[in-house]
Amino acid sequence: MNDYCNGAQCQCGAGRETHDSMATGDNFEATTVTKWDSQQHSSEYPTDAFGELEFAGAGRRHSHFLRLSCDTPPQVIYNLMTTHWGLPIPNLVVSVVGGVGHEKIEPWVKNILRKGLVRAAQSTGAWILTGGLRESVSRCVGEAVRDQGAVASSVSQKKVIAIGVAPWGLVHNRQELVNPQGSFPARYYAKKATNDIRCLDNSCQAFLLVDNGSVDQQGGETIFQANLEEFISHQRTGICAADFIRDLLDDPLAEIPSSLAADAVAVKGVNTEFCERVYEKVRKHFSAEADLEKLVDSALSIFERRDLITVFDGEQEASDDFDTVLLKALVRASKRLSSDASEYTDELKLAVAWNRADIAKVELFNGDIQWKYDDLEDSMTDALINDKPQFVRLFCENGLNILNYLTHRRLESLYCSLSDSLLADILLQRHLSDRQSLAGSLPSVDVAPPDSMKASHTEVNTAPSSMDVSLFEVSQLLQDLLGDVCEPFYYKALGLKPTMATKRAQKQLNKIQHKQHGTYREQHCNSPWVALFIWAVLQNRKEMSILFWEMAGESVLSALSACKILRELSKLESEADSKHTMKQLAQRFENLAHGVFGECYQSSESRSFKLLIRKSPLWGGATCLQMATAADARLFFSHHGVQSLLSQIWWGDMERSTEVWKLLLAFLIPPLIYTNLISFREQEEEVITSAVYVRDNDSIEGNYALSMSDIQISDKDMEESKTLKKKPKESEKIKPKRPFIVSRWRQFWYAPVTSFLGNVLMYFLFLCLFAYVLLVDFKPPPPDGPSSLEFVLYFWVFTLVCEEIRQISYEGNLLFLQRMKKYIQDNWNKCDLTAILLFLLALMCRMFPLSFKLGRAVMSIDYMVFTLRLIHIFAIHKQLGPKIIILGKMVKDLFFFLFFLGVWLAAYGVAHQALLFTYDPRPNWIFRRVFYRPYLHIFGQIPINEMDADKLLEPVCTDNRTEIEAGAEPCLSIYANWLVVILLVIYLLFTNIVLVNLLIAMFSYTFSKVQEHSDIYWKFQRYNIIVEYHSRPCLAPPFIIFSHLHVLIKRHICKIPSLKNQHFVLEVKGITASHLNAWEAVQKEDFLSAQNKQQKETDTARLQRTSVKVDSVLKQMTEIRNQDQRLRLLETQLQYCCSALSWMTEALSQSNVVGTTQHTGKPHLYIKAERPDATAEPSDARPAVQNMEARAFTHRTISPTPQHTKQRRTESSNEPMHKAHTMQVRPPINPPKTKPPATVHPREKTHSIHVQEHAQPPCPCLK
Repeated sequence: MNDYCNGAQCQCGAGRETHDSMATGDNFEATTVTKWDSQQHSSEYPTDAFGELEFAGAGRRHSHFLRLSCDTPPQVIYNLMTTHWGLPIPNLVVSVVGGVGHEKIEPWVKNILRKGLVRAAQSTGAWILTGGLRESVSRCVGEAVRDQGAVASSVSQKKVIAIGVAPWGLVHNRQELVNPQGSFPARYYAKKATNDIRCLDNSCQAFLLVDNGSVDQQGGETIFQANLEEFISHQRTGICAADFIRDLLDDPLAEIPSSLAADAVAVKGVNTEFCERVYEKVRKHFSAEADLEKLVDSALSIFERRDLITVFDGEQEASDDFDTVLLKALVRASKRLSSDASEYTDELKLAVAWNRADIAKVELFNGDIQWKYDDLEDSMTDALINDKPQFVRLFCENGLNILNYLTHRRLESLYCSLSDSLLADILLQRHLSDRQSLAGSLPSVDVAPPDSMKASHTEVNTAPSSMDVSLFEVSQLLQDLLGDVCEPFYYKALGLKPTMATKRAQKQLNKIQHKQHGTYREQHCNSPWVALFIWAVLQNRKEMSILFWEMAGESVLSALSACKILRELSKLESEADSKHTMKQLAQRFENLAHGVFGECYQSSESRSFKLLIRKSPLWGGATCLQMATAADARLFFSHHGVQSLLSQIWWGDMERSTEVWKLLLAFLIPPLIYTNLISFREQEEEVITSAVYVRDNDSIEGNYALSMSDIQISDKDMEESKTLKKKPKESEKIKPKRPFIVSRWRQFWYAPVTSFLGNVLMYFLFLCLFAYVLLVDFKPPPPDGPSSLEFVLYFWVFTLVCEEIRQISYEGNLLFLQRMKKYIQDNWNKCDLTAILLFLLALMCRMFPLSFKLGRAVMSIDYMVFTLRLIHIFAIHKQLGPKIIILGKMVKDLFFFLFFLGVWLAAYGVAHQALLFTYDPRPNWIFRRVFYRPYLHIFGQIPINEMDADKLLEPVCTDNRTEIEAGAEPCLSIYANWLVVILLVIYLLFTNIVLVNLLIAMFSYTFSKVQEHSDIYWKFQRYNIIVEYHSRPCLAPPFIIFSHLHVLIKRHICKIPSLKNQHFVLEVKGITASHLNAWEAVQKEDFLSAQNKQQKETDTARLQRTSVKVDSVLKQMTEIRNQDQRLRLLETQLQYCCSALSWMTEALSQSNVVGTTQHTGKPHLYIKAERPDATAEPSDARPAVQNMEARAFTHRTISPTPQHTKQRRTESSNEPMHKAHTMQVRPPINPPKTKPPATVHPREKTHSIHVQEHAQPPCPCLK
């Protein structure tokens, strides 16, 4: 029993009355039993407290709890927590120790726990082991976990697991948890007072209540927690006082070799003085411990491994850097164990989870570790899925080959990892559902196993599983987003033909997947960077997509493709924030395409032109111009290089400076083209076969691409052409040069500008003919009509119809419905189709006497539609083009204005009619007075004589309803005439002032908005005009019928294929394509370098660099201050030693101090010098040691020796045990009391020096 309690309390902490008679009996001698020990004086029983814990009034989910013995095997508890409790397997175990009771916690400690530790645990799925009670640091950890859970999602909350390891004997109200059958749940009431440090913390998901038989004492849970950590992490765990470790590591006299063994005797042999200093430090920090020698050995062992210890000081470092310090400590520990790359995979995964590429680059990828592909494969997948672009770049630079990494199977798994809420995943699931429903409805699909068919039906009925997404669904999604600009993606890998219809391709894919069991999945992607680039763009990941864009080839086309995909996705996105970010990223890629092409154009004009019209194998045969048109990339088209190419195509072989009047004159007098009136560029005699398609005889169709005169030939291309010219076989294929008359004729008439002028002139003539027939020569129905000029008009319209049919059939290899859909998408094609349909309707009506007048009326309306078609023709003009765009946008604004106006017209018109006329059932007059007359009021046509009672005339009218129904004019009502005038004033005020000014403001805003970017709008519209007239035949209607007949005979009768199925297509292969790609990559790097340099010169970047430098200076100043403190300590100690030696010398030299004494044997010289009292004069005092200012660090001092614990388990059962008392321990008789250390002044110390003289030389000893 404890002596200070007069024998009423046992050393275990419980009262005497709680033990039975056998335990309190005198069964042990005082000489053998001096201290209570859990291993000897307690027994184990099956646990009687386990289950779920419900905190009363907490309103949160239940927590698991278990009472267990301190020596329960950790593997049993670990399996219980992971298997039965369902806790996720930890990737990291973080133990938080330190502080007891209501010890004050520094604010920076709370910030570390809240920002650093909890964030690290959340990102890695770690277990945080705390004390489980509401005391000190454990309470702060609980608050941090609770705050994080309040703002985080349910998924992230599952990642942060706080486990409380508390001593059973300290838990408040622990008897409420006792139930031998288990509590599900046990209701736990915590104290609400401030003194609640022994209550369980409701922020923990699980509690391990360790019982070593003691009551109101700590220590039993320490060894169990260490054993649990060792079992989980396979690393030894040591718990020491933080201040002692800091004091030990900061010792200025520490000179222990790092290769020294952990044996304390060896350490003492190397540096005895340092060992003595360690002993003093141990005695200072652990004065209450009995076995100090063992603690000294542990301290020396810790110091020998000091490279594994990291001391984090929150007062000197930012709290956000705590995860960085933790990661660096783990990496250093791994380096000490092994240098094999496989030993660092866990640390690498941890760095990826925390997104600390800077630490991984310095610690893991500094050249000391030879990483292999297998070591980086899983981490690469994690970095891709979790959007860590810096790690992707780091892995590719350190041993990961993307060609070997990205297979079709892994690409499909990446698409399966898309978030369920992502728009791309929703669209993929729709396509997957269509394919699965088709596979389920097919009667021939009986080759699949029953289980798989059942699963397929289940997924179709509910939601399709994302694990079944294949490359076919990705291809369908890209086809929906990119349209027919590109050929279908991944069809070749899937074994499908690009021209297959969707339904047929789905059936074929189902058969292929069953027969081949997905063998295509093991193949490697031909273009892995492009595949990953598309994958990142579909997820709207900015940094990741830009990284893959830098890695992928064909930078300009890739950026334009991303712009097209993102803008199509933004149209389908319903969430406003996602829509905005998609539009921003699309604009970013358009800017990148514009910048890279600008760099290319500055480097080489001819190569940049080839870049625009090159057919890309990576993007399904698309060109930059085609993709920019589909993406509505107006900024890209506004570049001078693009406009220069378009101008070159527009003028053909003629000089761009040719005046328009010369073209008109040559158009009216064709022989003038053989004179010097118009200047032509010189054509190259030789043609490079791999450069551009040559204009042949079918160019009368107008479907030709560029000649070599449109693109300047570089020196290398000229050398290749000369080489080809020397070869006989190649020279035989070159066609002979055309005569001058034929070549000049083709140069003039096949230019798009000539075709445009011809169509404009002939269209004006067509409108004149149409107006003449409609006004002058529109004769009655047959047999009197139509006239001969009207028949010419009909033939002219027929040629226009033939041209529209040619345009529809010209839309590539698409199906008829797809061609019609693409044709109707153009607004001017809708106008043409409307004009033709109205003309056909008018033609049929005018042939019959009954509908002749209707036909003439319809034809009058049709003439208006044909005339409005002129607006599109003048869009090529630089001044009129933007105005046409402004006009179109103003028409949209006008519809909103008409909505408000219609509401106000209806409101005023109905009230006006009801007040003026009591009864008027005539529908035509009702419509006229309700809508037409109020509309005229806006323009000032107000019939006062019909509205004002004072100015009413005396018309012939009646109030008889029968007469009114018969057609008589009703009389006006003057009952509320004053109200009619008031409504008129309000109506005019609102319409003429409010609504009209609103319309003017809307028009002004639209005009200023478009006028600001008028040049961009016009250049983009100019491209559409050039493309249209570049594809048109050179002959204008009605002579265009000859070109149509020529095309019909050549294409469908003679079956001569056309070499020019698309606009502006350049087929580049072989070494030319390689050189062009390499040149584009170099220009891209130059552009990115210039962009980075420009970004570094911005004010934001300068401020950021300045901030980093200031932080670095502050840290260096902190280190300098620490070093200065250590130097001051050394200087003080050295000064003290010098003063002590000087004082000794003076004492020896004084005669009154030295005395000689005779002893038996040999004479002794005894010299004693005492340190002067603290009250002595300052001149007599010696210099003292200045104490260092202690740094605040929260800790809890726990004995490192397991004095009160043991490891034992009942062999008959694996259930956890708890401790129970069986015997009493008698305290030692009159234990010696240690005298408290004397108080020493901070600047003074007492010393005694004894010198003895023997026959041997004197040996002074300093104690």
